[in-house]
Amino acid sequence: MKTDFPEYACDYSKRLASVSAAFAKQVYDPKSSRGGADDEVEKYGPDPFGELTHASKCFGLKQRFKDRVLIMTSDRCFMNCRHCTRRGLLGKAQVVRTRSQLDACVDYVRARPEVRDVLLSGGDILTLSDKEVMRFVDAFAALEQIDIVRVCTRALCTNPGRVTDKLAKALSKSGKVWVNTQFNCADELTAEAREAAAKLINRGIPVSCQSVLLKGVNDSAPKMIKLLKALSAARIRPYYVFMCDPVAGIGRFRVPVEKAREIERRAAESLGGLSLPRFVADIPGARRKTPI
Repeated sequence: MKTDFPEYACDYSKRLASVSAAFAKQVYDPKSSRGGADDEVEKYGPDPFGELTHASKCFGLKQRFKDRVLIMTSDRCFMNCRHCTRRGLLGKAQVVRTRSQLDACVDYVRARPEVRDVLLSGGDILTLSDKEVMRFVDAFAALEQIDIVRVCTRALCTNPGRVTDKLAKALSKSGKVWVNTQFNCADELTAEAREAAAKLINRGIPVSCQSVLLKGVNDSAPKMIKLLKALSAARIRPYYVFMCDPVAGIGRFRVPVEKAREIERRAAESLGGLSLPRFVADIPGARRKTPI
């Protein structure tokens, strides 16, 4: 595998990886793959969703669906997840940093009243300071047309200490913030992670989880059911389970769709509706997240 997506993890993620083999697979490349050729480059490419081309509508703003836009708020994360969709865009993505860049994004949304949902993504927005986070949140929450401002972060899993009471209070003020996060195995629902989620939920901020189906991490019914139970117990809504995105470099994580359907079926036979996510694939050019 090419080394242009370096391994990186904050101290908390390193500690979790030292006690969870499933989490460690998301942190480190297998030694056998380091420095080798990437056999998926020609098949998938680094930018399957056109974030550098047709989905880029103004600097740092991406739009693939009519009612929502994504804002690139950061190019850093607390951990470089080995299955990352944007692993091929490292150093290439347009990131909104200046006031004029943010104003241009707000103007774009304001001119399109059908947009009601803004995703603040990256990178991870919570790598920014509280002041910078709220600069983005407040800019879009102030628009009457906007019903939802999504704070897209894996910090609850990878660096839960980042979620403070002060930040949760600030995020709750507009009444429009939802937090979308990612947990992929039950080991990740540590006491620290559950506490971070509770700080948000107790302030009235919904927290949803978008897991990824990953070979060797959660690709069995018992492992998936254990994860979904742990999420529900922490009051985190299991929202989606995604098939791996069609991006180069993550072949070792891909799970056959037939196996995914079996896991979905067994989960549905074991759990009530509040604990059941939708199993989907994000397909370039599709007008929706596609059920498997």
